[in-house]
Parts: sequence; C-alpha cells; structure tokens
Amino acid sequence: MKVAVTKSSALIVVDIQNDFCAEDGALPVPGCRSIVENVNKYIEVFERRGQIIVASRDWHPPNHISFKVRGGPWPPHCVQSSKGAEFYPELKLPKEVLIISKGTDPNAEAYSAFDGTELHYVLSKHGIRRIFVCGVATDYCVRATVMDALKLGYEVVLLDDAVAGVSNESSQNAVLEMIRSGAVLAELKEILVE
Repeated sequence: MKVAVTKSSALIVVDIQNDFCAEDGALPVPGCRSIVENVNKYIEVFERRGQIIVASRDWHPPNHISFKVRGGPWPPHCVQSSKGAEFYPELKLPKEVLIISKGTDPNAEAYSAFDGTELHYVLSKHGIRRIFVCGVATDYCVRATVMDALKLGYEVVLLDDAVAGVSNESSQNAVLEMIRSGAVLAELKEILVE
C-alpha cells in the first residue's frame, strides 16, 4: 500500500533522546540506535518538501511522578537540561524543527506528545490532517501519541521501520491496537512524495 506525504502532512519524531538511545542511557530502548538512520531519511523527505517536523521529548523535573522514588515505574530519565534529556547526537533534526516538551508537570504522567502540550493547536493552525509518527518507545510514548492523534481526528501513519519498543510482545500488542484504532502501517518504500 502506498501512502502520500500531502501538503497537510507533518512528521512527529518521538523521544529520540540520549537516555533512551545512548549505550549509557538511564532507560535504553532496545533497537533505538538502529532506527535512527531511517528516522533521518524520513526527516530528509519532510524537510525537502518544507513540511512541519516535530520532535517530542521527555522533559521531566527531577521529582517526576513516573520515577521510582515517587512510586512510579521508571528510573529517573530525561531530567530537564541533563545530558540524558538531549536529543541523540546522530539524529539530524533541521533548524526549523518544532520541539515539544512533555512530562514537565512533576505530578502528571504524560506519554503522549499531545498530553499537556501545544501540539494539537500548532498542527491545527497549520491545517495538518495527516501525521507520520516514528521514534520510541512503540509500546509507550509512540502508542500514546498515535492514540491521542486518532482521538483528535488526525489520519495517522505509523512508520514501522522507524520505531523501537521496550519489549517485543508489548510492542506487537501496541501496533495491533493502533491499527485496530485506525492507524495505517507503512515503511519508507511505501511513502509517496507528491
């Protein structure tokens, strides 16, 4: 199946940050480094066309509710202004990238790039109807971003060759859930550039 990058399309790159991608990251996602090359290829396609490119990032205060010290499931990660919160250096983000910081409220979980951010407002303002989503983790922040986008009425294309998850089983379940909810699965060779 072919999917077109239209004038009303945007690319969302989810959380390609050092704590998820670097070998010494606080919360490494298996396969994160191996998808960066494909993520960069998608960025190139959208940048060449002058399309909106969004990069979301976890941007947690040091006392975030998702951290184990506060009863959450995760070790401290992507703490604001830390090296771990920086975008992975091999990720080639354009100068005009729109950076969306999420998880900034110490008392609120926020897996989705839409949760508590201005993303929906910005995309709506630019007439975006179709979003292409890549990044990490398939079973957490990618899934949450896709599900929120579908609820908000966007057409969503999940870029299957540019996502990586925490576990194979939960990632497969997340992909099935996203497809059943209306997302379309595509790879680079299936993307039509008008």
